[in-house]
Amino acid sequence: MKSKKILGVVILAVLIVAMAFTFNAFKEKPVEGEKNITIEVVAEDKTSTVYEVDTDAEYLLGAMEDADGLTFEGEDGPYGMSVSTVNGVRADYTLDGAYWAFFVGEEYCNYGVSQQPVEDGDSFKIVYTLAE
Repeated sequence: MKSKKILGVVILAVLIVAMAFTFNAFKEKPVEGEKNITIEVVAEDKTSTVYEVDTDAEYLLGAMEDADGLTFEGEDGPYGMSVSTVNGVRADYTLDGAYWAFFVGEEYCNYGVSQQPVEDGDSFKIVYTLAE
């Protein structure tokens, strides 16, 4: 019985290592060099502000920092920055179910702003969203 438990733990450890390797092998890689992207902020009232950004940032957080006029605040956590305020508007999920949703193209970003790769020509949206 004891050897079965040990074998089970070993198999579990091997699976975890294999999954971590697979994730790292296939995740999107950052692109170095100059990029021209757009970041559109859609506010609670559905008004939109578009920022044309020339950046050499590899991740969305750096590109947001390079966007003239775009302001944001958040907290660093175990998965990077969690953005709570954009252009002075706070989204507080615990208060009313509001949050800032991040899109690349028309798809939700696969990663947080600290890890979302930026490629030349990308179009990002930051949308004030209420959970249903």
